[in-house]
Amino acid sequence: MSKLVEFIPNFSEGRRQDVIDLLVREAQSVGGVSLLDHSSDANHNRSVFTLAGTPEGIAEAALRLCRRAMEHIDLRRHKGEHPRMGASDVFPFVPLKEVSIEECVELSKRVAGRIWEELGIPSFLYEYSAAKPERQNLADLRRGEFEGMPEKLLKDEWAPDFGERKIHPSAGIMAIGARPPLIAFNVNLDTPDIKIAKAIAKTIRGSSGGYRYCKALGLMLEDRNIAQVSMNMVNTEGTPIYRVFETIRAEARRWGVSITGTELIGLAPAKALIDCAEYYLRIEGFDYQKQILENYLI
Repeated sequence: MSKLVEFIPNFSEGRRQDVIDLLVREAQSVGGVSLLDHSSDANHNRSVFTLAGTPEGIAEAALRLCRRAMEHIDLRRHKGEHPRMGASDVFPFVPLKEVSIEECVELSKRVAGRIWEELGIPSFLYEYSAAKPERQNLADLRRGEFEGMPEKLLKDEWAPDFGERKIHPSAGIMAIGARPPLIAFNVNLDTPDIKIAKAIAKTIRGSSGGYRYCKALGLMLEDRNIAQVSMNMVNTEGTPIYRVFETIRAEARRWGVSITGTELIGLAPAKALIDCAEYYLRIEGFDYQKQILENYLI
């Protein structure tokens, strides 16, 4: 069986379609790699791609995509709702088939080394690739964003894992690492008051006492004039989507607002969504493996 790695690069560009199309073509040009999905958001000014391929192919795709992003994305002129510190902001590697998380850690280090040597972009290693616990959390690494990063890198504890203590002038600095699958899931509220979204995000995110495997921010969708709770669900076995959704609904009700809809960004494991169906349909004695037709056939 061939080894398969999932690669989910996040780019700080969600508005210029010509640049997004260029990145799509680059992703599709690498042998041994398939572009499974890509989505862009103008309010966040961010694009998320999902690729799968051999470790060698993924490593080559990562370098090529980072080079293209460096050439066409200038963070000195970038504005968007989503926090960011790099043109290629986050490069996560996820084991899919016949690959261990340890192999993805080594892959992340090889990619980070090549990006520094060939493109001059420094990086932090995060999640399973982090050298110490305080480097694991992406939010901690990105705090200060592009504008505050030059000063941050001068502090003893924030030397990049690869590169010098200075950001690339236009492409900034990156987070690169290995991690388990996560689900990017957003909930939209029928209010333009971003303070409500931020308060709800604080209630549900693990770092402020909420759900252990939920990371959340309150953001504003300017084109729709509504606030959004934007989440990364990093372990839906430990914290199911439906549990967080119901908490958001209850908290929104306290503020006198309701949920208008939700968004799934990129791909998600089927079981995470089937768990939601099982919960809301109250299916008794449900067997995920035997009662889902596609699973049974596979």
